Amino acid sequence: MAGVPLTAALRDEYQRLFDTCRIDAGRAAEVESLVGKIGRNEQRYRAVAGAVGAPWMLVGVIHNMESSLGFNGHLHNGDPLIARTVQVPKGRPAAGQPPFTWEASAQDALTLRRIDRWRDWSLPGLLYQLEGFNGWGYRLFHPHVLSPYLWSGSGHYTSGKFVKDGVWSDTAVSRQTGAAVLLRRMAEHGDFDVETHVGPGVPDVDLEAARPPLRFSPNRELAGGRELQEFMNRFPGIFLKVDGKPGEKTSDAFKLLTGHLLDGDPRA
Repeated sequence: MAGVPLTAALRDEYQRLFDTCRIDAGRAAEVESLVGKIGRNEQRYRAVAGAVGAPWMLVGVIHNMESSLGFNGHLHNGDPLIARTVQVPKGRPAAGQPPFTWEASAQDALTLRRIDRWRDWSLPGLLYQLEGFNGWGYRLFHPHVLSPYLWSGSGHYTSGKFVKDGVWSDTAVSRQTGAAVLLRRMAEHGDFDVETHVGPGVPDVDLEAARPPLRFSPNRELAGGRELQEFMNRFPGIFLKVDGKPGEKTSDAFKLLTGHLLDGDPRA
């Protein structure tokens, strides 16, 4: 992407932000609903993604950002499929005649962005392509605001957005759920594998010593439950919803780190 290369520092930033992403409690139900809808259309996303060599979830979260998961609009920008796009990018797809199928238009949107030429589908590479799909205006001109296209609906974003092309407001707030926030919840569900690492500064905590007061409790929040989930989220491959209710996923993560399930887990 011209002007914003995927440097080692940017990789580390994406990884750190994803690892520490916490979904706003008030948006949890909305996020859950969107993730469910994306999952139900996984095969359609896979068909398009396979044609360009991209992960299916990239197509799914872009579809939400650009078309609110409707299949009657261009993936480029949500304009109706009955004609070529009117908004930027204008006049797409250039080939063929309207009305376009959603799949043909979606493939055009991805190849236009040269996503078919991209090969780094690590987590940082995925987030880099998502931010680039929306544009680099936040990073280049308003770096004090993390792009809401990625982080709206999480603790990484409060306010600040482009209210129209080239028009900025520090007080405007994005009401969309960011693409990275959706990916975070999908990772918590185990919908896809995420390449991750343990960053510096992870404390040396004896989880075994913490075992007795923390029990399997999928339906009731426990004291210390949120703290345990937040801590375990800092380890490779663990993406838990921080709700303070240690259910099967929390117990599985606990076993990964300690060798055994939580007390009270019927699978123990």
